[in-house]
Amino acid sequence: MEKILSLVEQHNQWRNNCINLIASENVMSPACEKLYISDLMHRYAEGTAFKRFYRGLKYVDKIESLAEEEFKKHFGANFADVRPISGTIANYAAFSAISERGDKILSLGIENGSHVSHEKAGAAGFLGLEIENLEYNEDCTMNLEKSAAKILETKPRFIVIGGSVILFPQPIKELRQVCDKVGAKIIYDAAHVLGLIAAGAFQDPLKEGADIITTSTHKTFPGPQGGMILGNVDEKTAKTIQLRVFPGFSSNHHLHRIPALYGALREMQEFGKDYAGQIVKNAQALAKELAEYGFDILGKSKGFTQSHQIVVNCGEPGSGHIAAEKLERANIILNKNIIPGDGQSPKNPRGIRIGVQEMTRFGMKEEEMEKIGEFIKKVILDNKDPEEIGKEVADFRKNYQKIHYCAK
Repeated sequence: MEKILSLVEQHNQWRNNCINLIASENVMSPACEKLYISDLMHRYAEGTAFKRFYRGLKYVDKIESLAEEEFKKHFGANFADVRPISGTIANYAAFSAISERGDKILSLGIENGSHVSHEKAGAAGFLGLEIENLEYNEDCTMNLEKSAAKILETKPRFIVIGGSVILFPQPIKELRQVCDKVGAKIIYDAAHVLGLIAAGAFQDPLKEGADIITTSTHKTFPGPQGGMILGNVDEKTAKTIQLRVFPGFSSNHHLHRIPALYGALREMQEFGKDYAGQIVKNAQALAKELAEYGFDILGKSKGFTQSHQIVVNCGEPGSGHIAAEKLERANIILNKNIIPGDGQSPKNPRGIRIGVQEMTRFGMKEEEMEKIGEFIKKVILDNKDPEEIGKEVADFRKNYQKIHYCAK
């Protein structure tokens, strides 16, 4: 026990000294952590609220029902399922509910930002779907004319947009008009931008014409790790999705997540406008700072980003991996990432992906983003000793330990 406790403590201490720029992570507030740690983590609840296969769940049913009703109301949906334990499980459930093996679908493609679960190697492939990709430009924007032509030619069962790299809103209204001509559904994977959507700082997928939102709940939305499905769907589709979640792809759905998920939504309702607005300001400030140092930032023709993400082209094949490894040694945590032109293989990406949502939640603003840009420049462009820069980073990070945009 002492050894594992020591390792956990080492991890906690190290990460408290780091600048975390992983675009798919965030931290819960102390209030949500209290909701997360409860007797619920020991309990089982197969089925849906008030229709269980286990006993002892009279309060669980109320909690889950309350959470789903609040999410439906907030996002303008007629259906919500908070049970998926990850965004990938949410995708499995939604994809399989509206398609059959052999159906054609269109995704963005890995190099244009889709999640692996949208592709052959992930959920869509395991479900036996035939996957082709929508058309994209080099500046990380969709080529709407070519994508529309592909939808009309392919006649997919559904298209899936959103995903792992999403710098700008997607043209949902325009895609809706095209999809209606061939009877295709639109699934919007909001895993990365759910918090921005919740705060009205990005786009409103359901209002703009998406049928279903699949999502995780721990990126720009600062809730517990898990997944969720929202949508405006008919009763049969809603029931099919529920059956895919359980018994299809999960059994118990980690009940202690649900109160914390509800708590995070209430926090976003109160503090989300300021939080999401600062996220976008910070991402744009950091992108501008890096560009001024000479980094090749994708999306520069449109102002670099309108989300929490920044994508940097580091140059040669494999350079993204090298940059991410050097920055980790300097206590700056981010990930290598495929960018347009790299193809579908993740082995030798040229890019790195940066997300500012967690450091924003620790109170950093534009001035701090400029400092982070300077640290990155010292490591990557100036070839300074990463360990020495890491000491500067740790000293800088000491001033940002308190979580903001939540109840005091």
